[in-house]
Amino acid sequence: MIGSVLDKQYNKGLAEELSSKTYTTEIGSSEQRQIITDANARLKAHNAPTSEGAQGGFFIPRNLKKIEVTGEDGQVSQVYQLQVNGDQVFPSLVKTLLPAGLRGLIVATLLAALMSSLASLFNSSASLFTVDIYEKLRPGKSQGHYVSVGRMATAAVVILGLLWIPVMKMVSGGGLYQYLQSVQGYLAPPITAVFLLGLFWTRINAAGAVWGLGGGFILGMIKLTSQTFFSATDAGKMDIPVLSQIGDFSFLYATGVLFALSAIMVVVASLLTEPPSEEQIKGITYHSIKNEDDEWNTSWDLGNKLLAALVLAIVLGMYLYFSFWLG
Repeated sequence: MIGSVLDKQYNKGLAEELSSKTYTTEIGSSEQRQIITDANARLKAHNAPTSEGAQGGFFIPRNLKKIEVTGEDGQVSQVYQLQVNGDQVFPSLVKTLLPAGLRGLIVATLLAALMSSLASLFNSSASLFTVDIYEKLRPGKSQGHYVSVGRMATAAVVILGLLWIPVMKMVSGGGLYQYLQSVQGYLAPPITAVFLLGLFWTRINAAGAVWGLGGGFILGMIKLTSQTFFSATDAGKMDIPVLSQIGDFSFLYATGVLFALSAIMVVVASLLTEPPSEEQIKGITYHSIKNEDDEWNTSWDLGNKLLAALVLAIVLGMYLYFSFWLG
């Protein structure tokens, strides 16, 4: 006998099974459709307002979860799961819900935003390379020469971007949002560590910042490379024990580890070198601003502190609640 169930962990207030039907034969396509129909009906009734006699519970829609069946032998197998490509959600909404005029406006807006972002990227990359690196190595050249170098740098950035596209798919597993969060999680921690320590600790110096940024970037690239090419669970990647463990390590945890290691490098390098002078840190650290700026002292009153504490408490409470609920 086989009965269909839905993962009740994600359906608050819904204690009973979504379908009470049982099946004594092998489940075929028609039975699967019946299971899905029953589940949808139960979820619709469960989600109705309490004023209409329903439970009024909160649940994650059935399409976001899989329906499973339990056999006579106790084995649980998946009956149906909607395969969703997250990158196609927004295009599908635009195509399905918007009329022709607004659809074209949305597409034009997206293209304009894309062109603006690419233009900014190309311009800033070429300027950084030409002015901050090439001009220092080859000073005294004409402006036309530097313009040509900037154009070649722009072309190089475009080529590297095209070559990076396959890497994006390998890192993200097909999801653009996950790729963005993953890569940002490997680039941002060293920068965050340097800025936070530099703001709140006057002992940080240039050597510590360089070591923290450089070492954190190298560690982040090691994690990104391992995640791209090595895995113990993905048959399409190489399986080398240490590198596979690094690659399979969740990027969410890796971000925190990378931040801690970057902060340690900043602190150690700063303590092993000369401290900055008072003149160097004047006005750029929390301590120096607090002592010298009367406007800062008078604007940060008790009300600001209470509101800031309230916001932090709300964010922390939501994080803890959903962590335990989804865990």
